[in-house]
Amino acid sequence: MKKIIIADDEHKILMSLEYSLKKNGYGVFIARNGTEVAEFLKTMVPDVILLDVSMPNLDGYSILDIIKEQEDLKNTKVIFLSAKNNPKEIEREMEIGIDAYVTKPFSIKKLIQQIENLLV
Repeated sequence: MKKIIIADDEHKILMSLEYSLKKNGYGVFIARNGTEVAEFLKTMVPDVILLDVSMPNLDGYSILDIIKEQEDLKNTKVIFLSAKNNPKEIEREMEIGIDAYVTKPFSIKKLIQQIENLLV
């Protein structure tokens, strides 16, 4: 079973993604802030991290730095979730090493398809 960490401080996003991803056969782990993501990464290697850019404690950029520092996480796919939709910012985000960038609001169906494409 593929493992996915969903990291977001918006409760509705967490719950709808958790439900949909579990329904699609993924093992889902919920983090409400960057510190919780960092704790998960000490004990597990997820296949995908859905990572809100703006979170309390540690933001998405800080978590991305942690991921890049750990050799065992080199194959973990990172998808940034953000309300920002400026094309130049998105391009810059892609250059720092994420695998995909999804703007809020988003289609859960399309997001799941994107996850499946990354895991092929």
